[in-house]
Amino acid sequence: MKNELNRREFINAASVLGAGLTMGMPLIACNTAGATEKPAILGGPKAFSGKWTGWPVIGQVEQDELIKVLNSGQWCRLGAKTARRFEEEFKKLFGAKGALGVSSGTAALYTMLGALNIGPGDEVIIPPYTFIATYNVVVLHYALPVFVDTDLQTFQIDPSKIEAQITERTRVIMPVHIGGSPADLDSILSIAGKHKIPVIEDACQAHLAEWKGRCVGSFGLAGGFSFQGSKNLNAGEGGAIISNDETFIHDCYAFHHQGQGANSASLEPGKGTRGTNLRLTEFQAGILLAQMTRLTEQSNTRSANADYLTKMLNKIPGIYPAKLYKGVTKSAYHLYMFRYDSEKFGGLSIAKFIEAMNREGIPCGKGYGKMNKDKYVTDLARNKHYLAIYGEKYMNQWLERNQCPENDKLTDQAIWFGQTMLLGSKTDMEQIAEAITKISKNPGEIMKS
Repeated sequence: MKNELNRREFINAASVLGAGLTMGMPLIACNTAGATEKPAILGGPKAFSGKWTGWPVIGQVEQDELIKVLNSGQWCRLGAKTARRFEEEFKKLFGAKGALGVSSGTAALYTMLGALNIGPGDEVIIPPYTFIATYNVVVLHYALPVFVDTDLQTFQIDPSKIEAQITERTRVIMPVHIGGSPADLDSILSIAGKHKIPVIEDACQAHLAEWKGRCVGSFGLAGGFSFQGSKNLNAGEGGAIISNDETFIHDCYAFHHQGQGANSASLEPGKGTRGTNLRLTEFQAGILLAQMTRLTEQSNTRSANADYLTKMLNKIPGIYPAKLYKGVTKSAYHLYMFRYDSEKFGGLSIAKFIEAMNREGIPCGKGYGKMNKDKYVTDLARNKHYLAIYGEKYMNQWLERNQCPENDKLTDQAIWFGQTMLLGSKTDMEQIAEAITKISKNPGEIMKS
């Protein structure tokens, strides 16, 4: 769990580092002479000379929307209009037939599984390289999360290893578009279709990411998004579900509204036999409507900067930016992820590399840990409720099934930049590459420092 918390801490720290906006900075040629300077950790000048974009970006439109809700006196979504207005705008922007706002990204995933009546005895396929919420929502329904190993090159779930983990208990395949880059949807949907298993997309980090020109989230039965404070669309907390199956959206509404009144403010029976309260507030909806006015422009800026940065980093031995599948026409780049090969840096440890980068004024950190081996997860095999449901033998077999050797390698090599770093200038990207180049030329001295 420590790695999971560190991820949030890293992103939050990177988001607030430097309150000034750099989007308006002039684009200047890369200062290649800077690469001959000593690294900052050895007393040289910092590679990064600007200020990182602050987060969130706030303007008059946020104030206007919040005041509108405040003065309306209708702060709960029941019978009010702002949440419904947000859902209409959200589904249009993402090209879906239906949308539902909920209280968090975790709530979105939990609601979708609840609407599918997932419960004890069921299995849900997930990747190990993801935030802990992907695991938690399965366990909260007393279903069994089954891990499928990671594709080392893309950081995504490896579709070639999914079929081997399917059993007669498998009820859902839940890929995660980690970092905002789409998983291999064609392969995943083909496997799911063959076995008649629904696909729920964890798109919590993938706002406006595209697979073959269409936004992710509704390729499967449905998809969930997060609006937590670090996300590309930010309301502090909040989430949404999109789907092209309007009946399923109604079922999700019922589950998130105490099992009552699908798509209604009334307390009339909905579908199913259980539910809870996971409703989006009018204040959250107002902030989201305001933040959405910048989402497309910010998304395009991240994409252009990430493409430019990748071209430069691909030229540095030992640095391997996460690859995109051929079907990816746009990544949301909630995270810019790359692998670091210490051998190509003269044996410089990843911890020392990160320290050297931070000294250059460039915040970065390690990504997710080995979730499938974390005590928080493995202790599930000794949980009294799971032993009662599945039995000791099956839970021990579950532990054996959850080996993910490629993910083990990835977690030892992965490094992240936060999404706000990609909202800066072309010069900022050049200075990131310059910092890595300086470090690559001085690994021996850095190790001695």
